[in-house]
Amino acid sequence: QVQLVESGGGLVQAGGSLRLSCAASGRTIGNVGMGWFRQAPGKEREFVAAISWRGGSTSYADSVKGRFTISRDNAKNTVYLQMNSLKPEDTAVYYCAAAARTPVASAYKGDYAYWGQGTQVTVSS
Repeated sequence: QVQLVESGGGLVQAGGSLRLSCAASGRTIGNVGMGWFRQAPGKEREFVAAISWRGGSTSYADSVKGRFTISRDNAKNTVYLQMNSLKPEDTAVYYCAAAARTPVASAYKGDYAYWGQGTQVTVSS
């Protein structure tokens, strides 16, 4: 079992930045892909970013490309999401996820077996 705990969310003005962290415990996440998803009120949970097991490959939703950066530190069992140039439409609960087996940077929700409780990000205009 893997437990994931997100932190770093909050309220920020449009154009600002936030850095989310996802700390894993229970077992190492160093051999699986990791992802960030988000869910706005009344909407489905959507893919944001993913990173392969060693961090050599990343994938991003078109809506965040060039603004968000996913990274990982396997020694610390932690994944990060740096969010710059935030927009009001980025407002959502952000979830960290660990893949069950796949080591690649997957955008497919079904590849992820473990989820954090989420952290709220609110961007004011």
